[in-house]
Amino acid sequence: METTLTVPAESAAGAPAVPAGQLVTVRVPATSANLGPGYDSLGLALSLHDTLTVETLGSGELEFELSGEGAETLPRDASHLVVKAITEALHRLGFRHQGLKITADNVNPHGRGLGSSASAVVAAVTAANALVPEPSRRGKDWILQLTSEMEGHPDNVAPAIFGGLALSWQDSDQYSSTCATVSDSVIPVVAVPDYELSTEAARALLPASVGHHAAAMNSGRAALLIHALTSKPEFLLAGTEDYLHQSYRAEAMRPSADLIRALRYAGHAAVVSGAGPTVLVLANGEEEAAAVVGFIEAYTRANTPDVGWRVMKLAVDVEGAKVGVHRR
Repeated sequence: METTLTVPAESAAGAPAVPAGQLVTVRVPATSANLGPGYDSLGLALSLHDTLTVETLGSGELEFELSGEGAETLPRDASHLVVKAITEALHRLGFRHQGLKITADNVNPHGRGLGSSASAVVAAVTAANALVPEPSRRGKDWILQLTSEMEGHPDNVAPAIFGGLALSWQDSDQYSSTCATVSDSVIPVVAVPDYELSTEAARALLPASVGHHAAAMNSGRAALLIHALTSKPEFLLAGTEDYLHQSYRAEAMRPSADLIRALRYAGHAAVVSGAGPTVLVLANGEEEAAAVVGFIEAYTRANTPDVGWRVMKLAVDVEGAKVGVHRR
């Protein structure tokens, strides 16, 4: 489907326009944040990719083709997150557009805790950065800063930009991230339910503070998780134990919380993916990954017959956002 409309006047009306005929395609991974104890700091890039193609027009119009996830509900006008992010990124770079043709192929489920909004803003800002003349382009740290401002935190945008396991932090209004190499034996498995949960609703369930004991326990598990993901995956079950957020959110996603409890009881490192309700399992090797898939399918058939689940064995995406086509 496609909608054509006039783009509102840009806030950077006095800035030079990106010439018509520039074309960029960006492939960006889904992400899973928190990974249990790494609340708002850890994120993992997954081999589930959205693709965004942006072409500059000289007509002052917006053409928007959208397929896949969200195609029935998302807007195809200037209110779409991608259009807003492209416009803002160009403004920050000192440019504007005279019109855009956008083609979005969405594979990442929306409202499920797999970083769909982060993927959208990373794809949009990366595309805008690639559209401007080379001397005006900025590096990935600039993209991290802008997309973190847009999202409010870096835990999803960082792995979407850099790939792999991202460890992120904030100093005042400055966002930073570094990446660690995940062991080849770590295999992510996701169980995506057919119901949604907004990040805002999930955050509203969290207490304003937690006790010192819970904070100390969580710090130890987060440190152990880094060790488990990078070199000692036999510690994944212990390393994914959370004391900060998952228990408070459980009632908002009871089928997911019960599945996580069953998986962990069976010895598998299951956590809430982001704010939920997707369940992420970090399996140690192909044999455990296959066992996890079978366990989830059997458990959900027997215990949650009214919930539809998509179970996917994925991989860790090590590239992050990738500009696949660039014509000037």
